[in-house]
Amino acid sequence: MKIYVANAILAAVLSFLIPGLGQAYAGDIKKGVIFFVIAVILAVASFFTGFLLSILSLIFAIYAAYDAYKMVE
Repeated sequence: MKIYVANAILAAVLSFLIPGLGQAYAGDIKKGVIFFVIAVILAVASFFTGFLLSILSLIFAIYAAYDAYKMVE
């Protein structure tokens, strides 16, 4: 039997690129879907409103990466 060990750095990178993917990689699919939906909503809103929500999207992506890292660590 092979034991699966998640890599914390990989989870953080995945979640920074696509928020929620790192959480799913770490094993929490529900949290991953929630993070992904929030990221999509922020992306669509920032497309229509501009710079302020773009910064919020970036902050959320950084938080998602941090959260995924902590989940695996």
